[in-house]
Formats: sequence, C-alpha cells, structure tokens
Amino acid sequence: MGTINIEEDKSSLYILFDNIRWEEKSLIEKARETGRELKAIDCKDLVLFLNEDSNRFRDKIILQRCVSYFRSLHSTGGLEGLGAKMINSLYTAFMCGNKLISHLELQKNEIQTPKAMCAFTSESSINGLEKFGYPAVIKPTVGSWGRLIGLLNDKEAAKTVLEDREHMFPIYHISYFEEFIKRPPRDIRAIVVGEEVVAAIYRYSGDNEWKTNMALGGHALTCPITKEIEDICIKSAKIFKGDIVGVDLMESEKYGLIVHEVNNTTEFKNTVKVTGVDIPKLIIDYMENILKK
Repeated sequence: MGTINIEEDKSSLYILFDNIRWEEKSLIEKARETGRELKAIDCKDLVLFLNEDSNRFRDKIILQRCVSYFRSLHSTGGLEGLGAKMINSLYTAFMCGNKLISHLELQKNEIQTPKAMCAFTSESSINGLEKFGYPAVIKPTVGSWGRLIGLLNDKEAAKTVLEDREHMFPIYHISYFEEFIKRPPRDIRAIVVGEEVVAAIYRYSGDNEWKTNMALGGHALTCPITKEIEDICIKSAKIFKGDIVGVDLMESEKYGLIVHEVNNTTEFKNTVKVTGVDIPKLIIDYMENILKK
C-alpha cells in the first residue's frame, strides 16, 4: 500500500494497522465501494516526531486496528498527543487492554463481573487460591485469543502453571484469577458502535474445549439483542469511553448476564458473517460523523 506521511497527507480519515486481517480489508474495501477515502497506514512504517506542533494532526480521524497491544497503545498515545482523534482513545486502549484494571472499573460502576483475585508471587497465589476456591481460571492481565488462559482444578494444577510462568516475561508473574463460571457452552460477543449495539453473536465452544474463542474451533450463531444486553453493553462502552468496542458476556447460572471483557480493537469477522450486519459500513459512517462535528 506504500508509506503515507500523515503530516503531509491532506486526507482526514485513516486506518492504522500492523497486520492486515479480514476486518482491515473489509473496512478499506467498504470505503472504496462507497466512494469514501480511507487511507491505510502500516504502523510499522510510522515515525512520529514528538517535539513538534502538538496540534498538527487535529484534522485527522484515525481508526486504530493494530493487533499488537503495546504497538497499539503507544501509537495511539503518540498520535493522540499530536492532536489526532483516535478511535479508540488512549484511555480506552489502556483501560480495556488490562484485565485487572478493566475488571475493577466495571465493578466500580456496578457492572456484574466474575469474582476475581490477583497476586504477585507463586506462593501468594497458592495461598490466595485456598481462600478463593477451585476451580479457578488464570489469565494474563494483557492478552487475547484465549492464549495463556488456563483452568486450574486444584492446588497441584495451580502449582504447575505458576511454576512455568516464573520463567516467562515479568508481566506474566502478575497472576490474575477469575472464578470458573457455570454457564451454557457459549458466551456472547456484542459489537457497539457509538451508542448502539449493532450486532451480537453467541460463540459456542469447540469439541472438548471450554473456551469459546473462535480461533480455538468454536462456532457462532446470531444472538438477539435484548434490552438487558443493550443496556449492559452501552453502559460498559461508556465506562471506558469507547467509540467502537466488543463486549463479551456470559450467561451465569448464579449471576445472570455478566461482562468478562471489553475489547478495544475488536474483531468482527464472524459477527458480520453470522448476522449479515454491515459493520464495516457502520464504522466508516461513524468516522465520517465524527469528522463533521
């Protein structure tokens, strides 16, 4: 696609990526089909001079689609600091990107979440789990696609997993645990654009798999958008000041609908395929509406 110098380019709408997935292709193609100009920028080519005019990107609307959490976070911070309107903002990226922090923010704002615990050494984790109870789900505070998430059924399983993590990057030494929620073999992914839940799907677990991530062999069906789902998702998006987010929910036997994650650069390929909702068009329309304000 070539390198674009944002500072010299006269366009207003951009998409920033570091890996072209179905979502990014669909957004670029939809803009082309509808006669809109959406300039694509590879974040790996991006260079920002941070000491120059801090308002020089004020007319730029940039959709953040980087897969890498740290690349996404820092490019968002740099561009936003130079005046660009980022979708989503640095606040949204930071708050949604850390499961521990987002859990606390949801809880503080009275959104039902799974019971959770954190600890900072293997020993304190084991001691805490004795009180917290088994089974428990261990998750990295930063991560996606179900990676490094494990179900701990007892103390021996916990010891084994925690010992392995002692040899990993320091962020994995911070242990974050959630209770294992009794639910149907599915969860719900809802897509929020602005102040509207535009589509939702049930994500079913694959064979012999308790996780519902589609990358792990699950399948999806359309989920009706009830008033309860709509209210919870809109409130969750507003808590994180999200323009476009994916809200993941579970149907708990004990608590009812609970939110277990709000996604900043959410994937929507399966949601489009299952529901038929033209999410790429809705996102581009939203960006244009922001530009007109």
